[in-house]
Amino acid sequence: MAARRTAYRICPLCEATCGLELTMQGDRVAALRGDGAHVFSRGYICPKAIGLARVEEDPDRLRTPLVRRDGRLVTATWDDAFAEVHRRLPPILERHGRDAVAAYVGNPNAHHLSGALYVPILMRALGTRNVFSASTVDQMPKHVSSGLMFGAALSVPIPDVDRTQHLVMLGANPLESNGSLFTGPDMRGRLRRLRERGGRLVVIDPRRTRTAEIADEHHFIRPGSDAHLLAAIANTLLSEGLAKPGRLLEHLNGYEQLPALLAPFTAEAVAPHCRIDADTIRRLARDLAAAPSAAVYGRIGTCTVEFGTLTSWLVDVVNILTGNLDREGGAMFTRAAAGARNTSGRPGKGRGMAFGRWHSRVRGLPEALGELPVACLAEEIDTPGDAQVRALLTIAGNPALSTPNSGRLRRALESLEFMVSVDIYLNETTRHADVILPPPSALNRSHYDIALYQLAVRNIASYSPPVLPLAPGELDEWEILLRLAAIAMGQGAHVDDRLLDDQVARQAVEREVSTPGSPVEGRDPQEVLDALSSRRGPDRLLDLMLRTGPYGDGFNGHGGLSLAALEAAPHGIDLGPLQPRIPEVLRTASGKIEVLPEAIAGDMPRLQTALRRDANGLVLIGRRDMRSNNSWMHNVSVLVRGPVRCTAQLHPDDAARLGVDDGGMVRITSAAGTVEIVAEVTDVIMPGVVSIPHGWGHDDPETNLSVAAAKPGVNCNVLVDETIVDPLSGNAVLNGVAVTVAPVEVTAAL
Repeated sequence: MAARRTAYRICPLCEATCGLELTMQGDRVAALRGDGAHVFSRGYICPKAIGLARVEEDPDRLRTPLVRRDGRLVTATWDDAFAEVHRRLPPILERHGRDAVAAYVGNPNAHHLSGALYVPILMRALGTRNVFSASTVDQMPKHVSSGLMFGAALSVPIPDVDRTQHLVMLGANPLESNGSLFTGPDMRGRLRRLRERGGRLVVIDPRRTRTAEIADEHHFIRPGSDAHLLAAIANTLLSEGLAKPGRLLEHLNGYEQLPALLAPFTAEAVAPHCRIDADTIRRLARDLAAAPSAAVYGRIGTCTVEFGTLTSWLVDVVNILTGNLDREGGAMFTRAAAGARNTSGRPGKGRGMAFGRWHSRVRGLPEALGELPVACLAEEIDTPGDAQVRALLTIAGNPALSTPNSGRLRRALESLEFMVSVDIYLNETTRHADVILPPPSALNRSHYDIALYQLAVRNIASYSPPVLPLAPGELDEWEILLRLAAIAMGQGAHVDDRLLDDQVARQAVEREVSTPGSPVEGRDPQEVLDALSSRRGPDRLLDLMLRTGPYGDGFNGHGGLSLAALEAAPHGIDLGPLQPRIPEVLRTASGKIEVLPEAIAGDMPRLQTALRRDANGLVLIGRRDMRSNNSWMHNVSVLVRGPVRCTAQLHPDDAARLGVDDGGMVRITSAAGTVEIVAEVTDVIMPGVVSIPHGWGHDDPETNLSVAAAKPGVNCNVLVDETIVDPLSGNAVLNGVAVTVAPVEVTAAL
């Protein structure tokens, strides 16, 4: 029997970045628990962590490539798989142009190094404008508003939860999600400590979520009306003389225009629309103004609505008006150790962020952050014409489940001339592929959270080396992505990965030495490359980023952060609490906080018009689940056992009016489609709202997800209209979808 050994690992399965302690016996995880010595998570883990070991052992996980032959996906060698990509992809590029190929980048890419660092290289090699990702069904409004206000998409103010005295959460459920755009392990413990020190937690949500259950206050709100509520809170602060930006005032552009812009949004005008009475709205504003420190935080429920960007902007406006932006206990900016645009170059000023540099072919939706709204992916495939998408590359994504009107997208995928997927499963999306290239498991890869540590509640750096070596002949994910990039650039299927990776590293170093303000500005690129020469792949790029980052050694030999320093600290390095960063954090062209960007001001009349709408009728929202992340981990038996979790929650008043019984089947219909699902009658949901969890619907017979297929659930995105998006960000409107509900008549067997 193999000797046991201990390995430390960062969990890659959600945004909390918890430290794990693994007991390994050979190549098997014999035991798993939280790393009690980890500087960030201190032993905390959630149920998802067990999925790390179970996915490694899952017999359904792909371990060798699949290639479609005579209509069937069959096992192939790596050489055969890349040869098939080379045979079929370049001719499409040559005949129809670069935009005839689209790419979809899934959520897991934000959780590991290869996705964060090598997917952009592949996208540049493809040269297509048709790039899509999970961001536009999740978080793009926050990136757009942050980019417009502060100059960088990941300059997202984070609640200083460990020091605040008053926290208001809208559309967020961190006790289920573990935090989202808000990286902090053990959110239950952090919120408990907030209340123990005399602080106050207020949750505003259409459901009484697990987070709402532990709050001091919970207020139901009509889905999609968060922007109206926040506008009324801001109006109250201004009209009652409670707005006190303090030291921020000298750093604000457009502040003087806010009172007139927000004047129509009085508490009385907004109350009938959002279903929170005027007195409560005014009190919420006064409580924020009176608190010793406070932060407002909005998440997925505030992004996946028709006013997502306005809501995201208003969250930060309220934090500015109360003087709580960029102060201890308020909403602050993380100073990440690696990869942050707001620590690169000269501080305090930049180029800002450009949006709408190109538009989608069919509907003319604008680009944001180099990608188009995924709500228009299906039409770009199924609408004939010049630059029609004829080939698709998906990387760790399942858009057939996670995007609007997913029924239309599934039909569109059937019509493609060619499709390649980089994925570990034959799922609802990859089953349409002609070639599937499986990356190794998380245990075979090094790990550092480039994106998530830019959103952390403390300044943290933590690195995990691979726990297990690659199997003979197995390719790391960065090698897969580089070989696809080589094919897209016309270099063929047989390339030297090492030479390609050397070229990537040289380009990264040359970029860094030419960046004004970099600690290696003006240095000889070869000197820097020589200092990195012992590493390859993502680790080499990470070492460069750490050493040129705000805590780095600058390649000067005098100490400071490096990958070697993190390797010597397996439990991570705590770089300290968040600190005030304005103005140095700003990268706007003006060097100021753009309090009222032109695009935002131009969208406000639409918000005012919505006040006159009829706010009656049933609307649909999604919901989170601690044991899954979107459609991840539904093939892990230990995480899906127990009662059926994919149900339609309705309030008892709605159920009685509609004749729906608890546990009975209901038919839910929208403008886009229909599903039949088990009803769950409960007062955790407000009247007028129906809730179905996101990420289910594993009933496709051509997948190979044996556990998920046993409890398939239904795909709520069948009900989502892909033609309705937040116009500023292009984000899909997944919440607030108008639906009808009717009981399904069950005919007794004869």
